[in-house]
Amino acid sequence: MGQKVRPTGFRIGITEDWRSRWFASKKEFGDLLIEDQKIRSYIKEKYKFALIAKIEIERSTKSVVIRLHSARPGIIIGRKGQELDRLVAELEKKFQRVMDLKIEEINDPQRTAVLVAEDVAAQLEKRGSFRRAIKRTLDQVMESGVYGVKIQVSGRLGGSEMSRTEKASRGSIPLSTLRRHIDYGFAESKTAQGIIGVKVWIDRGMYSTEESGDGANAQKGEAPKKPKKAHKG
Repeated sequence: MGQKVRPTGFRIGITEDWRSRWFASKKEFGDLLIEDQKIRSYIKEKYKFALIAKIEIERSTKSVVIRLHSARPGIIIGRKGQELDRLVAELEKKFQRVMDLKIEEINDPQRTAVLVAEDVAAQLEKRGSFRRAIKRTLDQVMESGVYGVKIQVSGRLGGSEMSRTEKASRGSIPLSTLRRHIDYGFAESKTAQGIIGVKVWIDRGMYSTEESGDGANAQKGEAPKKPKKAHKG
C-alpha cells in the first residue's frame, strides 16, 4: 500500500492540513476547484525561479487569501514590494476577485521534497547524468538532517529507446506510518527525448517531535535527549 498511495493524500485530514480551505455549494464547487488550479498554475509558471513549494488558498465571501511558501521570497516581493503589488493586481484582473497574498519563507529547501524534485528535474533538463544527479541530491538532502530520502525517476533515461524506472534511497522511509512526516514531491523534466518524471520522498521525523521544542536534535536526525534526574542529598 505504501508504494501505491500518494503520501500527502494519505495523511490529509489526519496529520496534514488541506491545501485549499473553503466551503461552497454543489453548483459552485467545480468552478472554484478549477479556479484554484488555475491560480496555482499561473503563479508557478510566472515565478519558476522563486522555488515555490506549496500554495495554500483560503476563501471567504469577500476575498481570496493565497499563502505562498517560497525559498526565494525576494523574487516575488521585488523592490519595495512592487512585484508583489503587480502580482496581486494581475490576479484580481484575471479572476475578478479581491486577492490577498501572504508569503512564508522556507529556510532549508533541501528538506522540502517538491523543491528537491524540481532541482533533480532541472539537472536532467541540462542533459546531466541521472545517476550523478540522484547520488549528489541524496547526499545533500541527508546532510540537511533528515531521517531518510528516496528518489525515483521514470522515462527515457539517458536518451534510451525504452523507458524505465530507476530509484535510490538513503535512511528510513516508513510510508505506511501516519505519525511520520513523509514529505512528498513530484516534478517533470522536459527533455529532448520526452518527459521524465521525478518523485521524491523525505522522512522528516515524527510530527510530535517537530511540534515540540526538540527541534535542534530532530533536525540533526538524533533522538531528543532525556532530562537528567536530580540526585538526592
